[in-house]
Amino acid sequence: MSDPTEDERVEILEKTTPFKGYFQIDRYRLRHRKFDGGWTGEMTREIFERGHAAAVLPYDPARDRVVLIEQFRPGAYAAGMEPWLIEIVAGIIEPGETPEAVVRREAVEEAGCTLGELLPIGRFLATPGGSSETVTIYCGCIDSRGAGGVHGLDHEHEDIRVLPLDRTEALDRLAAGAVTNLIAAAALQWLALNHTEVMRIWK
Repeated sequence: MSDPTEDERVEILEKTTPFKGYFQIDRYRLRHRKFDGGWTGEMTREIFERGHAAAVLPYDPARDRVVLIEQFRPGAYAAGMEPWLIEIVAGIIEPGETPEAVVRREAVEEAGCTLGELLPIGRFLATPGGSSETVTIYCGCIDSRGAGGVHGLDHEHEDIRVLPLDRTEALDRLAAGAVTNLIAAAALQWLALNHTEVMRIWK
C-alpha cells in the first residue's frame, strides 16, 4: 500500500481526528493539482476510517453453485432499502492478518464453509468519496454439500442465513435487482464473465 503523504499532487494543510471510537473520522484541509496543472482552492473533507476488508465468493465448480449469505444491515435500513441483504462472506482485516487469512476465517464463521484454492478478483475502493476502506475480493473453491443453516458469532450480534444457490439462479437474482450489496454484485459479475476460465482452472 502506497504512502499518501508521498503524493506530490496533494498538499495536506492540516489533518485532525475529531472522533475516534470503534471507527474514527479524520478531517483534512487540503488542495490538489488540477488537470490544467494549477491547484484547487483549499477544501475540507471528512474521511471515515474503518480499516480494510476482505471478501470471498464461495463457488462449488463440481455442482455449479455459489454460497451467498443474508443478514441485517443498519445502513441499508437507514437508507430506506430492504435491510436484509444478500451478500458474500466478508470481514475486517485485523493488524497482522492477510486478506487470505481473513476470508478463510470468515467463511467458517459466517457460512460454515472451508475454502480451498482462492482466485483473486481484485482490490476495490468501497466509498472513495468519504472513506479510505478497500475491499480485497476472492473467489474461493468449496464443496457446497451440506451448506446451509444460520451462522455467525453471538458476541458480534451476527444472525447470518446461508443461501446456497445454483450459479444461474444467483445471476438471475442479480439481474432482477435483488442483490444490492455492491461487493456481492461485483463478485457475481466477475464469475459471470470468468466462469469458463474458473472451470478450466478448477476442473
